[in-house]
Amino acid sequence: MSNLTESEAKIKKWTTEEVHQWLKTTVNIPHLYADKLLEEEVSGEEMLYFQKQDLLDMEIKHGPAVKIFTYLDELRRGSQHASKYPAYVDKWTKEQVCNWLLDKVKVYKQYTDRLLEEEVSGDCLVCFSKKDLTDLQIKQGPAVKILGKLSELDSELGPELQTPTHFKTDPEDQQKNHRDSPVSLLQTPSAQTEPHQTMGPERTTVNENRETHRMLIQYLEELLKNDLKKFTSLLRDSKLTGFASIPHSHLEKKDRIGIADLMIKHYGGEALQVTLKILKQIDHNDLAQRLERNMGEMAPLNPTAVLRREANQGDKLRNLLTCGGNSLDHYDRFVVVMNTCQKEQVENLEFLSKLKLFCVLDFDPNSAAPGGVCSFYRKSRVANLHSPPQFQSEPEDVIKNLSLGIQTSWVFCNGRHDIDCEANKELSYKEWFRTARGDIEQMVSFICKPEVLQSRRSLVIFLLLSPVHTDKDAVFDTFMTFYSRRKGENIVSICESQSTFDKWRDMIKDKCDYDITKQAVYLLTMSEINGAVMTLGPHNQPCGRSLPSSDSSSVILKQKDEDYMTALDILCENQCENVYDEKSKDFQDHKIKMEEEFYRGGKAKWWNFYFSDQGKAKPFIKRDKYFNVMKMVKAQTKDPRSACVLLNLFHHPSCGGTTLAMHVMWDLRKEFRCAVLKDNTLPKPEVARQVETLMKLGQSEKSTPVLLLVDDSKDAENRDHLINCVRKTGEKCSSTDVEDPANSLVIILNCVRSHNPKSQYQDCAQESQYITASLTKKEQDDFEEKLQELKETHTKPENFYSFMIMMSGFDEQYIAGLVSHTLKDFNIETKTAKLFAFLALLNTHVPESYISVSLCEDFFGMKFWGILVKDGVLDRMEPYTNLLIIDTIENQGGYKAIRILHHSIASACLKELGTRYNICLSDITLEMLHCDLFFKTGVVKHTLMLSIQSMLIGRCKKDEDLRTQFSPLIEDIHTQEGREQIQAIFEKASLRFVESASIPQALARYLYIKVRDFPQAVKWAENAKNITENPYTVDTIGQVYKSNLNYNIQNETQKIPSPDNLNTNLTIAKNAIQAFERAQELANKQDTCVNDPEDNFTKSTYSIFGYVGMIEIIITVFEMLSSLPFFDVANLEKKRHLLGFLSKSISITTVPDINNEEYREYCRIIQEHKSFLLDFYLKAKVKTTFEICDGYFTYIKGKHFGDFETRNRKKISDNFTKYLKLVCMSSQEMREERQKRTQLNLSIDIEERRMYLVERHADTFAGLIQHLDKTAEEMETITEYYGFLHKHSSSTRLDKINLILSNVILHLLKPKSKHLKSHQELINLLKQTLQDIGMQHPYPDPYYLALLLFWPSADTEKTDIGTYVNSIRKSSQKHFVFRRRSTVAHFYLGKERGLKRLVPKRNLDECFMKISREKLAALWRNGDIFKDKKIRDRLRRVHGTIEEEQVFANYDTMKIPVRPANPGVVRSGFSSEKVSFYLGFAINGPLAYDIKYES
Repeated sequence: MSNLTESEAKIKKWTTEEVHQWLKTTVNIPHLYADKLLEEEVSGEEMLYFQKQDLLDMEIKHGPAVKIFTYLDELRRGSQHASKYPAYVDKWTKEQVCNWLLDKVKVYKQYTDRLLEEEVSGDCLVCFSKKDLTDLQIKQGPAVKILGKLSELDSELGPELQTPTHFKTDPEDQQKNHRDSPVSLLQTPSAQTEPHQTMGPERTTVNENRETHRMLIQYLEELLKNDLKKFTSLLRDSKLTGFASIPHSHLEKKDRIGIADLMIKHYGGEALQVTLKILKQIDHNDLAQRLERNMGEMAPLNPTAVLRREANQGDKLRNLLTCGGNSLDHYDRFVVVMNTCQKEQVENLEFLSKLKLFCVLDFDPNSAAPGGVCSFYRKSRVANLHSPPQFQSEPEDVIKNLSLGIQTSWVFCNGRHDIDCEANKELSYKEWFRTARGDIEQMVSFICKPEVLQSRRSLVIFLLLSPVHTDKDAVFDTFMTFYSRRKGENIVSICESQSTFDKWRDMIKDKCDYDITKQAVYLLTMSEINGAVMTLGPHNQPCGRSLPSSDSSSVILKQKDEDYMTALDILCENQCENVYDEKSKDFQDHKIKMEEEFYRGGKAKWWNFYFSDQGKAKPFIKRDKYFNVMKMVKAQTKDPRSACVLLNLFHHPSCGGTTLAMHVMWDLRKEFRCAVLKDNTLPKPEVARQVETLMKLGQSEKSTPVLLLVDDSKDAENRDHLINCVRKTGEKCSSTDVEDPANSLVIILNCVRSHNPKSQYQDCAQESQYITASLTKKEQDDFEEKLQELKETHTKPENFYSFMIMMSGFDEQYIAGLVSHTLKDFNIETKTAKLFAFLALLNTHVPESYISVSLCEDFFGMKFWGILVKDGVLDRMEPYTNLLIIDTIENQGGYKAIRILHHSIASACLKELGTRYNICLSDITLEMLHCDLFFKTGVVKHTLMLSIQSMLIGRCKKDEDLRTQFSPLIEDIHTQEGREQIQAIFEKASLRFVESASIPQALARYLYIKVRDFPQAVKWAENAKNITENPYTVDTIGQVYKSNLNYNIQNETQKIPSPDNLNTNLTIAKNAIQAFERAQELANKQDTCVNDPEDNFTKSTYSIFGYVGMIEIIITVFEMLSSLPFFDVANLEKKRHLLGFLSKSISITTVPDINNEEYREYCRIIQEHKSFLLDFYLKAKVKTTFEICDGYFTYIKGKHFGDFETRNRKKISDNFTKYLKLVCMSSQEMREERQKRTQLNLSIDIEERRMYLVERHADTFAGLIQHLDKTAEEMETITEYYGFLHKHSSSTRLDKINLILSNVILHLLKPKSKHLKSHQELINLLKQTLQDIGMQHPYPDPYYLALLLFWPSADTEKTDIGTYVNSIRKSSQKHFVFRRRSTVAHFYLGKERGLKRLVPKRNLDECFMKISREKLAALWRNGDIFKDKKIRDRLRRVHGTIEEEQVFANYDTMKIPVRPANPGVVRSGFSSEKVSFYLGFAINGPLAYDIKYES
């Protein structure tokens, strides 16, 4: 077909859909045949090659085939079809054609039957040629006669045709020519009424039968010959249909219309049900599904009923989904249960993407396949695909693992055809009942748990897209399970047809005597349902949400992309635009509502900033610090030093700090991609991944900077982890956006509540700003101006109490007056007053606390059955409603909760209740603890329980590390009411929080700190340990004993303790040491972080607190012993007796004067405690503990050290001084000893030098490293003494190791000292030492020296340095000090040679003498110190590789493993890359700093 006519060229361009449309409209053949060509992918190009036989081969009947070919042939020639016969012939039905042939043309009936079978209607007959007729086995004579008779027909008046009973009527012809319809078959004489007659019941029945007959003919007509035979055979078999059979003799030789007649006569109104069942039996599912829908869509004949149906069902659907409103916000979550869906229904299920779906229980195994509902949903939204067994675990674990409430869970309840495996096959009902029903029941039970979904705040929708014929159906069983678990509450049925609903309703009523009609929608089409739901609020932006992009462009943020970023609340550059018609009443109502909520005390929303930007509105009030924060943020983009920057904003509670941060973000939304971190407890790597997604979204290679708001991140460890994870992500992005690294910048704006924001700002090392509760004059003027605007747009702006409090400058008198007026006639006996008092207590003492609305409804005993409740919680809270607000809580899947408007109002309410009504804090607390409802299982109840627990035990931060002794509530009750009430509160709380060790632990602390009731304190501390034994609970026991011991000693009336007191105190000391030792042992064993449950400002580990406690107690024991007359350390001889006794060289019974009568009782007591005093090796134990602490403070990175650790360090230092005085010989005492024992001068010299080293912490490896920060003169003496010991005594391996290190340090401090050994001497000595100890030494010290002396360079001999790296890693891991902690490098690899290549950290720090210690620490922490030229000039950059995320330093053929100092900079993906870095030497191996990828 190379030479196409113009018409053929046009046909050739047709798509398959255009061919399909042409056949349905122009040719006007039955849709069944048009669909066949579409299924066979016949486009215009293929059509040009078609002949009539090609159509017949596709099982298209002869009549339509001739018509299609005739129209096509004419179209090829460029002409339109024009019949040469009268127009009325085109309108003849197949039956009328046969009637004309029999009556007028007089052909044999066998010919008419053939034409009828081949569906030759009038519009087909006019296309027939003689050959077309002969192809149907009609002889030449009759064929010519038929065509001749057609030509003779009168062009105006057609023949009168009567359809005999054995012919059927075409339904479309019935509509066109109702006068010719065979209604006589369906109407009785009594039914022949005039058009104006009223239609009675009999007429209705006739019309119903007529409609049934019409539909029967329509569907029988579409059956092919073989299928029709199957159909009639099943009509004869009652076992297969379930209905009475039609006798074979009646069906014999019946055509389609005859079969329809018989079925109407035999089955009446059930004829369609019989047809439906048989169509399914013969696998004509497409026809069966269409018939099923049409049966449901048979509209009532009464026009007024039609109108009423549309109004009632549409309103009913809206009311059921919104609880009487216009928005889907009423329910927190929806659960949808759906059965098999037809492909043509899918496009009408778009409304699923608008619902806040918790989960979908899908019984359609094809749903995830292309064209299925799940697949359709996932095109626009995120759904995680699950199976029922995945819901079988603890609720918190399942919710977390499956991301329930965050992303939609799509659960396949009977197989998945898109995954071909045995576990996903579709089951018959019997198989499903036997193997899968239990899993479904458990899953439904899980969903119905109050801690998972509140039944009153969630709606279960049964979406029946196909009929449920029997109660032996998985969907029906699932309904019954939901009905049982939820007691029928908030379950709605949406059915695709009335017949489906009727059967569904009847089955449910038979099973549980419950009529679901009021909770069902069944007279709307799926298209109507979809349209109705899509019109409900909340509304989306029609043009899409956009984000700023590179080159001043924008990209669209798709809903699906936003679904993936579950941790982020994303602020778009066109936020809030085009959501409403801004001239409409809806917009004005929305504006008034949002402004009222905010200015009353609600949290700021983006709408509040949008309104202030519009039209004549006054701008949003800019606090004075707005410009400082804006400048601080913008400055980061000019010369970014890091991929992630932390900026802090410290603020008083409820003073607008977070609102200020949001205001800055709003004004920067077109420059940055802005987001708020929704949940600060999420895993930080996941948050970083989502930030990366936001940064790169819609851009293939470039990035856009991100501004991330983190609200109230107190935990420094948590915050640093987030920064490291985000920095790693940002640096990965910056490597691809080399044009401008600022595009890959992430700025974290961290809002921190503080009672002293200015002080925290001054102490903070990072860039920061602060904002307080006081207003400047300009700010006050701005508030006054805003108030005038609010008076113009709102009825009572004076009731916007949060705004008024801010405007008054937090005036206490204004707040007190407001509270006093509201709380008049307060009666604590009423439920309303009690709940208000509970809120006041919570909101005063716990930030961000609230009580869920559903819990309040339970408290009031309110019933809620899925209809609009006019009598809501706020109504029940009158007359206190003006002080309350309802917030939406996004966590735990989202729910509504109530709180008092402002922290200062809540605090003033408590004060008013106390002074005016004598209602004590303890009264409210105990009443709250007695309320059983608050302590039952449930997600929102669990949140409330956490708030109550925090109120009882949460201690406030005074500064970076110092906290109050108890929670503010306990402190207040102690001050106002005393011990009894506090003990009663904690005892009641311990019964409520039976699995929490924190409550008895807090009571124990209260009893020993405030009351000094040590026996009771020990009892409660033991109770806490029995609940959970961890370092903190065991440490509390030690602290009780320590406090008891100190209390006893302080209250000792005499300088020398009495024997009884000594006995008691030694027992207490033993118990204390055992507790501290056990606490430290637990901490050392734990590989993961252990958080103090009682500490809401947790540290990453227990650290060395147990060791500090042990030191304090042992030194106290030494002091007790030295206070005894026969161990008086002021007397040198008696001191020797004490030292001899502690070292077991003398017995207590041999101590002079011990047998004196006054000392005999002391002797007995010491003998009784001999095992404790001697077998515990107290002196050796305390010395070892001092050394461990020394190592901790020397080797561990300084970010762990705050004021608390500083105080610990001072305690250790003070006790070390006491240790030297009490149980060590001082230098003066040594000199006295030398004078008395001249023959032992060398021994005494050795001992004196060793004592000097001990006194100066130079007898340990860690202590020597500390001398890098001390004087060269002292280091020279230490080195000299080690040289003396090496020469004059049998020096130990430790002495040799310390000798080498002392020489290395002295080389760096005083390189010309005469006491130095040469570099080569040190190397030889170290080689000899390493030869002796091998590669399995328990301490890393010798291998550390190997790194310092043997690290490869041009002037060092080659050694297997990698072996020493492996050994230092293994040995350091054996000690808890280094486990899971970041170590600090004390030496760095410089550019010089020999020992001068070792650069002490102290020398690098000296380059920054002018900045504060905190800022210097921050430079080290974020790596910015290596950007300074003075540092780069001193250090050597080492080249290496990263392979499988492991860093190596490369020297020729050597690859030395190195740990990254900041693991976050190593890119994920296991890519092998060349890198360079600076090298530091830490006690657990070499560290790589400032890693740069050479690519």
